[in-house]
Amino acid sequence: MGVVGVGRDGVVGAFEEHRTELTGYCYRMLGSVFEAEDAVQETMVRAWRGVDRFEGRSSLRSWLYRIATNVCLDALAGSKRRALPMDLSAPTGGAASPGKALDASAWIEPCPDDRTLVAGGDPADAAVLRESVRLAFVAALQYLAPRQRAVLLLREVLGFSAREVAEIQGCTVASANSALQRARAALADRREAAAPPTSDVVRQALAARYAAAFADFDMEGLGMLLHVDATLSLAPHTLWMRGCADIQAWFSGPAVGCRGSRLVPTTANGSPAFGQYRRRADGTGFEPWALQVIEVSSDRIGDIRFFRDTERLFPLFDLPPRLDA
Repeated sequence: MGVVGVGRDGVVGAFEEHRTELTGYCYRMLGSVFEAEDAVQETMVRAWRGVDRFEGRSSLRSWLYRIATNVCLDALAGSKRRALPMDLSAPTGGAASPGKALDASAWIEPCPDDRTLVAGGDPADAAVLRESVRLAFVAALQYLAPRQRAVLLLREVLGFSAREVAEIQGCTVASANSALQRARAALADRREAAAPPTSDVVRQALAARYAAAFADFDMEGLGMLLHVDATLSLAPHTLWMRGCADIQAWFSGPAVGCRGSRLVPTTANGSPAFGQYRRRADGTGFEPWALQVIEVSSDRIGDIRFFRDTERLFPLFDLPPRLDA
């Protein structure tokens, strides 16, 4: 798509058509939705300033991705790898306290689906995109060198050809292919065997059953929904645990204050999610406590991920600042 000669509004409109997928790309690269949105804005600014130099030899989409890749590589230079709690420590028992809280910059952040996933299109492509924003996959990507990360995303998630990736990265096709092979090998070492895809119907049914069990604080009912090796984590704390028994023990012990909470449904990273509100001490209503992301594998819940940074996350997910009694 050309942009020269279409006027200022036409140029801006052409750029904006790619904002959502660019945000998804930058989010996978950086592991932070807030940094991703900053990166996309910087991409748009650089593109606007350089539009007179766009000669149309590549597509506008490829050109924007070349700029976005450079913005992300600049942002990643010298930065520390973002992670999930299970990337940093061994699992704890169900009676453990939350543990040390790390700075927000240490963590992979959850992301609303409407910020990163383009609606419509081929269902198979949509499934690939949804899997590629799952928190575990985004965390695994952070182990790759930044350029390998970019090549893998451009080729296997976004569908660019080897020639297009070489142009985006300013390298040879052979170099791009070599980087892709190294990225695949490194990622295979980090990821567990992929589970069969889960249908939206099953995912939503499990989320509804989880919400009901959590609202009733029904630990037996919750246990029936979990994989035997399910995990629970509590960022920004290093706490995480594996196994149904420890998860039930944690809810019944250190997290018993969650009893009586209310959940407001949303979606994050292609998965069901909930804003959790705990009752205020004065009984006047409910206040934000955590964003919960429920990741499903096959026909069971595989991961329950709590994110306590409600001050930033609840506005991002359009969740109310409090609930009335």
